[in-house]
Amino acid sequence: MKLARLDAVIAAIDAANADDPRRTEAGGAPRPYENVYSERMTARLAAMYPGASELLQIAARAQHLRRFDIPRAGYPEGRAGYNDWRRACRDHHATLVAAIMEPAGYLADEIARVGMLIRKEQLKKDRESQALENVVDVVFVEHYFDDFLGKYSQYSEDKLIDIVGKTLKKMSPVGHAAALALDLPERTRALIMAAVVKESEALARLAKVAID
Repeated sequence: MKLARLDAVIAAIDAANADDPRRTEAGGAPRPYENVYSERMTARLAAMYPGASELLQIAARAQHLRRFDIPRAGYPEGRAGYNDWRRACRDHHATLVAAIMEPAGYLADEIARVGMLIRKEQLKKDRESQALENVVDVVFVEHYFDDFLGKYSQYSEDKLIDIVGKTLKKMSPVGHAAALALDLPERTRALIMAAVVKESEALARLAKVAID
């Protein structure tokens, strides 16, 4: 029964993301952008946390559920506008996945738990929230960091290192190890290692209290 309801939710998430008008090349053919992203999230979660709970699996698959409904262009430029957009997206994903989970037979507390994970609440305090953040960041480094570098080619090396450092501080040692185990382009690895050096003291402090 549990496997059946999980399969039903995953299928519904995929069907919802299939409406994405954006396309990305995957498997030799153009596919809906968010379908590809969600599959990468599931694959990375299985690789890093093979014992992941049913609810964590749903949260990973729904991490960007219909993100295309809320364009970034609808919010002001700059950090404040970006943060407002991200919060709106997380609330949107949580609301949509709740509407998918309830008819599949999930209880209110289970639905709330998935919403909490998607909203990235209790980071550094909740094991599954930290695990999801690790997966998000490793997927970004593996599949999307090159696009980020191209989009923000005007950024200085120092600014890029600062951005990478902030990401590293959201992760735990499990996430760091998974990212560094990737077959990365030379520049990407150099930026990460420079950020590791710059933030070495902060990362060491965080490692001492890491929960996973």
